[in-house]
Amino acid sequence: MPTHDLTPLRHTLAHLLAAAVQELYPAAKRSIGPAIEHGFYYDFEFPNPIGEEDLPRIEKKMRELLPSWESFTRLEVTPQQARDAFADSPYKQELIAELESKGESISLYYSGPKDSIPDLSTLQATSYKLPTGFLDLCRGGHTEHPNKDIALDAFVLTHIAGAYWRGDETKPMLTRIYGLAFASKKELGAHRTMLEEAKRRDHKVLGPQLDLFVFSPLVGPGLPLWTPKGTTVRDLLDEFVWELRRRAGYQKVEIPHITKKDLYETSGHWDKFKEDLFRITTREGHEFAMKPMNCPHHTQIYARRPWSYRELPQRYANTTMVYRDEQSGELAGLSRVRSITQDDAHVFCRMTQVKDEFLKVWDIIHEFYGKFGFALQVHLSLHDPQAPEKYLGDESVWKQTEDLLRQVVREKGVHATEVPGEAAFYGPKLDFIATDSLGRQWQVATIQLDMNMPERFDLTCTNEKGEKERIVMIHAAVMGSIERFLSVAIEHFAGVLPTWLAPIQVRIIPVSEKHLDVARTRMQELVHQGIRAELDENNESVGKKIRLAETDKLPYAVVIGDKEVDGNTLAVRRHGGTDLGALSLEEFAKLVTSESSARTHGHEDGGQDAVTLPA
Repeated sequence: MPTHDLTPLRHTLAHLLAAAVQELYPAAKRSIGPAIEHGFYYDFEFPNPIGEEDLPRIEKKMRELLPSWESFTRLEVTPQQARDAFADSPYKQELIAELESKGESISLYYSGPKDSIPDLSTLQATSYKLPTGFLDLCRGGHTEHPNKDIALDAFVLTHIAGAYWRGDETKPMLTRIYGLAFASKKELGAHRTMLEEAKRRDHKVLGPQLDLFVFSPLVGPGLPLWTPKGTTVRDLLDEFVWELRRRAGYQKVEIPHITKKDLYETSGHWDKFKEDLFRITTREGHEFAMKPMNCPHHTQIYARRPWSYRELPQRYANTTMVYRDEQSGELAGLSRVRSITQDDAHVFCRMTQVKDEFLKVWDIIHEFYGKFGFALQVHLSLHDPQAPEKYLGDESVWKQTEDLLRQVVREKGVHATEVPGEAAFYGPKLDFIATDSLGRQWQVATIQLDMNMPERFDLTCTNEKGEKERIVMIHAAVMGSIERFLSVAIEHFAGVLPTWLAPIQVRIIPVSEKHLDVARTRMQELVHQGIRAELDENNESVGKKIRLAETDKLPYAVVIGDKEVDGNTLAVRRHGGTDLGALSLEEFAKLVTSESSARTHGHEDGGQDAVTLPA
């Protein structure tokens, strides 16, 4: 089985999981079980709850069954045969009814010994409980020979979670059993090692531990509160993005956090996202919404007056919060929140200017992510021509804009993976995918071309002939969401933020109380030079204070004792235990200032925890 496409193997294991559960829990009702990234899952309704302590038993049964699974066999059946086969499963019955209403073919897949394939004419209401083998409702997509293609030691069941049937809160809560699966034991082991390291780096743990953010039950889930340290990090990131944008000719704008529904009706967002909005009804009965995005507001800043072609492009930048009514079960630390801080920018320009503007944003994105050591890949997200109802604009507009983005990619001389169906509803986009220090990939920055919103808001300029000319709009987000970017960055650096981004760069540690006054003076001198320094005045041993500085993941700890007072020096330790020896205050300040101004990302200055994973 080639490692580049493990979907059939993982789908097969979902069936094997269902077969094992059927053997051990005959009264359990099955629903669905797909392959997913890195593994598989299956959803069940158990008559009595099971726990994660039951997973080894289920996993053992899977390994007992696998040797007899010689092949998968597709059985085309009528809707009635399918209903009879799964008479005691309301979930299968619902799926069968849907397939029948759409006029789609219905297939069952048998897995087991080749000489025990069931006869369609004998299918009964309980026939899926075969003497040998296993039968399930399925479209297909499995390994050809499960007992040869799947290694017994290359899969494992990992955990249990609750999952509403079909993701609908009004429907029954099922038990979802998750598993991991790879082509070999070695690959499985490497992935599990990575997961353990990822757990150690979990931003949901490190963020509060490092006093960056907190969630309050009184404020509500998905609404992070930022501490002074966390706010410093946010501001440093935003300042960096603004520095890059200012060079490219962007201007800052500001907008309110609410709007009349009319704005989103005109933009087309209301029909697409009305269920995701926080809505407000005024005492006069007018309907408003908390803004879920900024682009419609920015169109109205452009629309404030007529523009000549000579005045374009107009580039507006705005870091501001937007709000989306995410379901509670979808919230996850900073990765998925209800208040989202977007470093948003929109360019209003002529079609002839689009390529140059895209290239400018591209350069900004690469400079920004280069400071974090992220390798970037590019996805060209296109519309799905088989589902035109999902998008605004006609086919000719989409072809024109998608071809234009292909030109941008060619200009940069890079390979872009084309992904049909991933475009925004108003236009194609370039998505940038970052690979972190654990090899995980995250969609981060995006540049989107939009010919539909200028049409809807009648945005124009006066061209060389004195005629009104329709303009186009570019959506450009560098971090996309500060919250989500920080969730990635905290885990990428294992909480050890690079010197330029660390909220506290230096902790001054006096050896004893008699060194406190000198330590305080040194701290004030560093602060005066723009260095974020603090003093540890706790009555603890020096060793304990140094260990605490390591635990707090500070870039530098500076010890001041008799030797340092007499020699007018600082004993400097870098995070990770590197002893830089005795430096004068001027030498040390120059070191920290240099790292901050260069924005080194950690590999050069030792600020990032290293991790070695199995190959």
